[in-house]
Amino acid sequence: MQNLIILLLTLFLVSACGGSEAEADSDVESIESPSVDTPSQPDTPVTPASLCEQTTSSINWEALMKEDCDDLAQYGLFVDPQTPTSDPVPPGMPYHLSTQLFTNYASKHRFIFIPEGKQAIFHPTDTFEFPIGTILTKTFSMPFDTQITNPENELLIETRLLIRRESGWTTLPYLWQNGEARLAQAGADIPHTLNHQGEVERFDYHVPSRAECKICHQINKGGSSSISPIGLKAHLLNHDIIFNGETVNQLQMWQSQSRLTGLPELSEVAHAPSLSDSGESLTQRAKGYIDINCAHCHRAEGFASISGLRLGFHIDHTSYQYGICKQPPGWNGGAKGLSYDIVPGDGEHSILLYRQELNYAKDRMPPIGRSLVHTEAIELIRQWIDSLSPTIGNCVG
Repeated sequence: MQNLIILLLTLFLVSACGGSEAEADSDVESIESPSVDTPSQPDTPVTPASLCEQTTSSINWEALMKEDCDDLAQYGLFVDPQTPTSDPVPPGMPYHLSTQLFTNYASKHRFIFIPEGKQAIFHPTDTFEFPIGTILTKTFSMPFDTQITNPENELLIETRLLIRRESGWTTLPYLWQNGEARLAQAGADIPHTLNHQGEVERFDYHVPSRAECKICHQINKGGSSSISPIGLKAHLLNHDIIFNGETVNQLQMWQSQSRLTGLPELSEVAHAPSLSDSGESLTQRAKGYIDINCAHCHRAEGFASISGLRLGFHIDHTSYQYGICKQPPGWNGGAKGLSYDIVPGDGEHSILLYRQELNYAKDRMPPIGRSLVHTEAIELIRQWIDSLSPTIGNCVG
């Protein structure tokens, strides 16, 4: 009887625990293991596509503001990327200076792109203030003969960009080769042969590096240095141009196109005439040329500030600071042993003229931007200095 009770208890306990041993093993296998969070492997880093590679039918503003593209065409500034001398993509428009910034008799094609809804701010004597996003392009093409003016007679050499980014203006020089304009950070020298009024000149046309661009465009204020445009001043833009087949004043056209604010009556705006404008005074013609070619360095904030020579259009040309009987520091007078920047009545003994005739790198003025002498300008400036009365200065010796 006792053995029977033990047997019954054993069967009851086995049944209560879920059946046979085989069934128990089966249940164990069916129980899922607790989940464990294993760290996922990071995706392979994806390098974001360059903004320069974006395909767009309009201007690539984002790339212009953030990247230095290797190919000028990547910015989408011109309808035909291979023709930067015409047809800018809107809102681009051409602009023209009233007198010549000389670069070896090169033809220059200038365009300005001001973002829609933004305007330049007029300044009576200095460079206009331009909004962030403004683009300036200047393309240089060298003629083979200065008396023939058509694209077939010219070699497309370089396109320079000035871009107003959040951090300020930046310069980008592009060199044209085989129908493409590639970024040339280090600049380049291009051999060229030029026939100018029967005189054949063989020289190296110099495309400036980005570092050299700063020599002309550098402005020093408040202990810091920045880049600034050169020619976009009221007296250089205040003249008539052809726009949409009509003759209009360039500044008034800018105003009518909502590209400029603050323009006063034109009678209050100065005008720098061209060298060849015989209807204007010799003084105004000479000062206009000297302003565009020299004043960006020869100003208090410019690269040549230490010279003390101030050659802006609005500086009194009978003053010491404009060079009248002024001795330049740091230059020995050259082979002629000259002493004064301007000797009134005597162009032959004036350093201002002499250094524009010299062509050695250490002596010539401007120091970069030309390899040839601008003979027409030299002759006019000589006439102007010769016309000055010796009584306005006190040159000794």
